[in-house]
Amino acid sequence: MGRYSRLREIRRMDPARDCAEILRLMSQYEFPWDYRQGISVAFLRDYGVPRISVLLDRTQEFERNGQKRYDDTVLFGYEMAADGFDSERARAAARHLNRIHGKYRIPNEDFLYVLATTVVGPKRWIDRFGWRPLCHQETAALAEVGRRMAAMMGIEGAPGTYEEFEKLLDSYEDRMFAYDPANRRVANATFRVMAAWYPAPLRPLIARFTLALLDEPLLNALGFPAQPRWARSAATRLMRARSFGVRLLPARPRRLPSRPRPRSYPFGYQLDDLGPHWAQSRPLEPLPMETS
Repeated sequence: MGRYSRLREIRRMDPARDCAEILRLMSQYEFPWDYRQGISVAFLRDYGVPRISVLLDRTQEFERNGQKRYDDTVLFGYEMAADGFDSERARAAARHLNRIHGKYRIPNEDFLYVLATTVVGPKRWIDRFGWRPLCHQETAALAEVGRRMAAMMGIEGAPGTYEEFEKLLDSYEDRMFAYDPANRRVANATFRVMAAWYPAPLRPLIARFTLALLDEPLLNALGFPAQPRWARSAATRLMRARSFGVRLLPARPRRLPSRPRPRSYPFGYQLDDLGPHWAQSRPLEPLPMETS
């Protein structure tokens, strides 16, 4: 398979009809590492909003079970898209996720913002550091995935296009980004999880590298100083050198998709394993589409 063969395949698809398949090709073949980085940055953006980070800090999930909390978030997205958004597998994942969130009083606009970060974050990262930018079909598919997840989770007012998701995200951050000690505590807990993926001698360098790739409004909201110009420049050059190298590689073979490998579940997982232990004591409610 040629380096751009899969791109030509995606361009022949309909984003509304084939959004799950386009997402699979993006996240498992074309940009597996970059897609995960975009989602990771999306997690961090959530912590720049005190109303969100205070709730996360109060649950202590990141402090006590940071790796599991990270893995569970990735796996919920995977479960909802793996067999298509109309599948029973997707609906079961959405019911389970809804019963976890149902314990808390979360404003609809916060749900919308978190959803927008998962749409906008991967595109912004890939367009900046991927081996090629996203095409129109991939961008439209991300927005359609966001819209379908909103429908399953009962989130009202989800945008219909990527541009509307991006506008929602930017306007929300303009209003809601602000420093709070909880922001920094939750961010630090997440950084500790990420740093643990690397050998101990490299962790200070990885931490500096990560901060150098974040924008200043997010750093301010998290309570971290703006990184020096040399660090930002070095991190950007390194990432772009990587993208050039990836561009020269052959396409990932179809037999070798890049699927989640959650560290919390070395022997596999069941849907009921995802989320905090108390979730099993809460009732499962029908999805909004199942009651209409």
